[in-house]
Amino acid sequence: MTIRVGVIGCGGRMGRLLLRTVLEGGSECRLSGGVEQARSPELGQDLGRLAGMEPFGLAATKDARALVEESDVVIEFTSPEATVHHAGLAAAAKRAHVIGTTGLSESQKAAIRRAAERTPIVLAANMSLGVALVSALVERVSRSLDAGWDIEILEMHHRMKADAPSGTALALGEAAARGRGVTLGQVAARGRDGMTGPRKTGEIGFAALRGGDVVGEHRVVFAAPGERIELAHVATDRAIFARGAVQAAKWVVGHKPGLYGISDVLGLGS
Repeated sequence: MTIRVGVIGCGGRMGRLLLRTVLEGGSECRLSGGVEQARSPELGQDLGRLAGMEPFGLAATKDARALVEESDVVIEFTSPEATVHHAGLAAAAKRAHVIGTTGLSESQKAAIRRAAERTPIVLAANMSLGVALVSALVERVSRSLDAGWDIEILEMHHRMKADAPSGTALALGEAAARGRGVTLGQVAARGRDGMTGPRKTGEIGFAALRGGDVVGEHRVVFAAPGERIELAHVATDRAIFARGAVQAAKWVVGHKPGLYGISDVLGLGS
């Protein structure tokens, strides 16, 4: 069966990569359309051209509701506010939804969970296989070590990234917290400045760097007196996220309503 895939936010960097990945994906997927914001300069442009390819014959529109209804699954890497709205549209139309948007608040995540009660949704701060594997390892290592091991998470992204820490860094922190049987919100230290005093036992620290055109680098450090364990992932091409998202789109169509992660798509378990 050919899956109809729509791209929300088709004029952005990730949106254009998603268009190209779907168009180059062979017979398994068919691009059903793409939408952009009402004032976007990409409106009316051919989707093939936006993908850096030959004309496709469909233009970018602003009608997200129509795109959702004409697709089996929609993919988006957009803003938190827009994502919540589109999750509602997907739930109402009973269409699958793949979300790579980061910077979601707890209330916005709750809204997406409610939408997932009516339709299958894949929500992942990072769509790469490598990050999924690192996350699984972080949880396992954290479960194996006691609170005497300090956990620090360092991430770096390009200078234009709007949210910090990155969604991936927070997801890695959640994996570490799960391993310890605690809630990340109870132990996270998301910024240090001035006379902070000694490090608190059991906290999970975050540091965010921004600069240049760095696609994404994440490092989880487990530190104890006399030794240190480091797990790292370095992304050098955004195409890995588009490939992961399209893989998730193929997987999620036909699944029962629920909120899934990239580990479910890849069969890695929780």
